[in-house]
Amino acid sequence: MEKTAAKTPKVYVAVKADFREDGVMLPREITWEDGRRYEIDRVVDIRQAAALKAGGQGDRYTVIISGRQSYLFFERSAAITGNNIGRWFVERR
Repeated sequence: MEKTAAKTPKVYVAVKADFREDGVMLPREITWEDGRRYEIDRVVDIRQAAALKAGGQGDRYTVIISGRQSYLFFERSAAITGNNIGRWFVERR
């Protein structure tokens, strides 16, 4: 019997983002774990929120991708210095 690796509910993804002149970070494109890219049509909301399925807390971006609403989370790094300010994840469906 072949064992399959359990997939975690939190999927870290690559994100292309822009920064507005007031410093707000806006995601523009997500690259999924298999390499597929999804353009973000619109950011509807940004707020602090918990990732209920995957666990953890971060900035929750409510985004529209191909007409469907989804949540994209930005998990801030605890490090005060360095180039890694955080990373993006989505909850696996």
